[in-house]
Amino acid sequence: MSDRYAVFGNPIAHSKSPQIHAAFARQTGEDIVYDAILAPLDAFAERLAAFRAAGGRGANVTVPFKEQAFALCDVRTPRAERAGAVNTLRFDVAGVFGDNTDGAGLIADLTRNLGRTLNGSRVLLLGAGGAARGVVGPLVERAPARLVIANRSEGRARMLAEAFGVEWSGFAGLDAPFDLVINATAASLAGEMPPLSAAVLAPGALAYDMMYGRDTPFLAWARAHGASTADGLGMLVEQAAEAFYVWRGVRPETRPVIEALRRA
Repeated sequence: MSDRYAVFGNPIAHSKSPQIHAAFARQTGEDIVYDAILAPLDAFAERLAAFRAAGGRGANVTVPFKEQAFALCDVRTPRAERAGAVNTLRFDVAGVFGDNTDGAGLIADLTRNLGRTLNGSRVLLLGAGGAARGVVGPLVERAPARLVIANRSEGRARMLAEAFGVEWSGFAGLDAPFDLVINATAASLAGEMPPLSAAVLAPGALAYDMMYGRDTPFLAWARAHGASTADGLGMLVEQAAEAFYVWRGVRPETRPVIEALRRA
């Protein structure tokens, strides 16, 4: 029988992860099946346990369950520990192994696919939830000249920023220019726009939305103010490749999968 994997989230119908992992399986010859599972907001742990008991070998975890997944792990990688959030689970005889591949996926997309140099850049990260937590450490490792975390709740922004030794702000206080503005908030899922001033967009800035598959208000706003834009499809494929490696020990090629999804 094929090894079973799945992505858990709420909402989850929009997920392209099943297509991505099916493409990786064809490319590498790995015998897996991969499903998307809608987990109730109050029963993620129960739904995940049922999947594991039925023979599931591993799972991806998306909004809003990454911090819950962290708490369920018996063993975590250092990058998951730093993030305080888990998006990749592996089930084996040692228990539940947790990793966070979001940061690796984002860095790969920004540097390899989009050709951005992060060293010495001014970076603004919007959001302080699980999506943001997964990428702060890898961003810091790239030695930006400045990294600011901004959030609607200033308390959450401060807590996350202080954990990594970077700056924090509320949305209202932002008026300095940044070379890269990353939207890791849930606003795009709701079709909303974070309350930002166009002053945060430096000349030649890239506005990057972790949401994918739609033209979000954030991307439309950034284009209207002269910025380059990118959605999170490349990050999605890159973090999925990292998760595939965690599960199977094989690293698939990402570029043909990204190109196929763009054409579709």
